[in-house]
Amino acid sequence: MAHVPAERCLSIIELLADEAGDMPLGEIAERCDLPKSGAHRLLATLVDLGWVEKDADTSFYRLTMRLAILGQRFYVATGIPDICQPLLDRLAGATREFVRLAVVDADALVWVANAQGATGGLMYSPSLGTNTVPLYATASGKAWLATLPTERALQVVVKQGGFDEADRYGPNVVRTIEALLRELEATARRGYGIAVNEAEPGVTAVASVVRAGAAGPVSGTVSVAGPSVRLTEPRVQELAQLVLEAAGELSELWPLRPRHGQRGHPRSVAQAA
Repeated sequence: MAHVPAERCLSIIELLADEAGDMPLGEIAERCDLPKSGAHRLLATLVDLGWVEKDADTSFYRLTMRLAILGQRFYVATGIPDICQPLLDRLAGATREFVRLAVVDADALVWVANAQGATGGLMYSPSLGTNTVPLYATASGKAWLATLPTERALQVVVKQGGFDEADRYGPNVVRTIEALLRELEATARRGYGIAVNEAEPGVTAVASVVRAGAAGPVSGTVSVAGPSVRLTEPRVQELAQLVLEAAGELSELWPLRPRHGQRGHPRSVAQAA
């Protein structure tokens, strides 16, 4: 496979993963900006390697389950299910709201785990979609951006598309660099991020960063979100303390991957206690 441009194969895999369905050759070629002949060769290679399959009736292409299985294996190996999930469940129970964990992935935050603490009545459950966190519209995004140098934070936001899709979010979402910088300054002062009617109308969230060790680099965020009518300002202050405590515990358990020279799974919650 050395003669095949790896980035083009990855672009096809990413496209098929986003669609999660069958797609004709012409559309794959167009959306990946490839000539049909080149796209056909790349798809043939991916089919041979078991990453993609071709429908015998329609000649459409789709991913096999190989990527999902590999991702699940990696997810388990990180230790998130064993180490982090119990802490998320506990935070959800204490707050009686929806809790999420995101991890830093290069220039993005990606939601990887959650727990539902609400048991009845008005219950917040985020809509399904991309796992990438919209940085300027969320408490998690602002909590992470506030830890970065200003220039770096703005570069990350611009790389994610800037404010072009601000209309997709709630009425209070920031729409300019100046407004974002004010939000990040306020976030840095208080030590946690807040989003009120920003990511989604009628939803309030509070988030704190998780570090790789108590004084290590930021590795992710933990957040609590719920209906704004229930998450009043006094309630947000209460939740913020719980979120900060949970972030501290998660930081103590980080990193999720074994240290250099170690093999096997990271220590369990019981071992870390």
